[in-house]
Amino acid sequence: MKVRVFPVVAALLGLLVIAGCGGSSSSPGDPATLAPQGAPVFIEATIQPQGELKENVETLAESIGGIDDLGEKIVSEAEKAANSSGKPLDFDKEIQPWLGDQAGLYLEGYDGDEFHGYGVAIEVTDSDEAREFVDKHSTTSDGEAFEKGSDEGVDYRVDPGDGTVIGVFDDFLVIAEGLSSFEAMVAASQGDSLAEDAEYGDATTDAPSGSIASVYVDIGGLVEESGGTIDQETQTFLDATGIEPKEATALASIVPGSNQVEIDVSSNLSGENPPSGDASKLLGELPAGATVAIASAEFGDRFKEAIDEIDANGIEGQIPPHELKKTMKAAGIDLEKIAGSVGNLGAFAEGTSESNLGGAAILEVKSANEAKNTVANVGLLLRAAKTPGVTAVGGKYSGFSVRNSDLGPKPLVVAASGERIAVAYGLPAVAKALSSGATLAGDATFKEAVKALGSTPISGFVDGPAALRLASSLVPADKKDGFDKTKPYLSKIDFIAIGGGSAGDKSTATLIASVK
Repeated sequence: MKVRVFPVVAALLGLLVIAGCGGSSSSPGDPATLAPQGAPVFIEATIQPQGELKENVETLAESIGGIDDLGEKIVSEAEKAANSSGKPLDFDKEIQPWLGDQAGLYLEGYDGDEFHGYGVAIEVTDSDEAREFVDKHSTTSDGEAFEKGSDEGVDYRVDPGDGTVIGVFDDFLVIAEGLSSFEAMVAASQGDSLAEDAEYGDATTDAPSGSIASVYVDIGGLVEESGGTIDQETQTFLDATGIEPKEATALASIVPGSNQVEIDVSSNLSGENPPSGDASKLLGELPAGATVAIASAEFGDRFKEAIDEIDANGIEGQIPPHELKKTMKAAGIDLEKIAGSVGNLGAFAEGTSESNLGGAAILEVKSANEAKNTVANVGLLLRAAKTPGVTAVGGKYSGFSVRNSDLGPKPLVVAASGERIAVAYGLPAVAKALSSGATLAGDATFKEAVKALGSTPISGFVDGPAALRLASSLVPADKKDGFDKTKPYLSKIDFIAIGGGSAGDKSTATLIASVK
């Protein structure tokens, strides 16, 4: 998406979202009233935050980027960009007097790869001054005047170079990719806008307070615009996991704090009965020193639903309908019984390089005997199928290992101990997964992550410095330069905490990145 017309305005739209330069006494407008109803993606932002929100943004800018005055820095860069394009700009005199508090961007025309259509609405406090700005800058770098036009009484200018359209109406400065997008925004302002869309209203009803930006996505709309087709295997998987993309929407909101960035997500992607439960206890019992750890509550229930769905419909070209359970049971594996005994799922990864990378997934089951029998039956099935590299594991744990060159230098180990089953990469990871050694619950950083989420149960944890070391060792050589540019900012992350739950018919998730 390219915006040639008024490059400084385009830059300000992207940069002022995190700037908070200046202030405005206007009441916030609603950019969604200019977005066409049914727009699959809509981004709304506070471009001139006030009070605590402004203080938090500026504090984060100083902590992460070392910028003492973010507003001044962005204005300076915008003026520099304008001067280099041959169109000198004085922000304080030409933009600040009419710039409002809110801005929005909608995207449309998704073909499965990229979007082909957009519109930007920037709130203005003085439409006449905004129009003067448009008139003053409506020429190309070669001095060619922009073409004039009007739609439903709304005047606009068209950049002869790329067809970008700009105009001022309804107390917004509007920039659109082309005339059709601009006309769609004019029509939306007169009725049938995204702001009046029932799905948009439902998705944004419970948006958190204190957010500086939000992203609304009509997942079903994107599926439809990209052709509306989902291959059979993918559809079977989605049905099995209760995911309904064709009817789904999602909203992500960014809430800055003085020493953290919070992202709140809500979605009806999981249908009318979103997963609930609390697996924070299992997460806290994963090994101390884990670089990344996650936990999922009531995994067994979703596993059972997935088995039932796949058994009923089969997998085209692989498993006929109503054959999965019967075939596995004949081999000594009762999928329904296993699913009925499974509770929560946890997983962790550790290590700082490929050579010492390890990790495991852990299933909680209702019975130690069930855990042992399940692992034994899977091992027998693999050996009966003459799977190469399968070896029984003796000693403290009951299970087997599989060695394969595709897996790397370490074996995949499946073992049971007590009421847990571990699927681990390497024998040391099995020991950590099933032993009673030091756990995350005793780790000071993990405790801070739990505290940051408040009443939201923690379901994921990332140790910032350890994750950065691991990522540094794994990034491909041809991506090294780009990664090195982001490292100074990534090094500021102390931890990432993830929590989840449900609210009514929506799944909710909270991600908090704590900044040093």
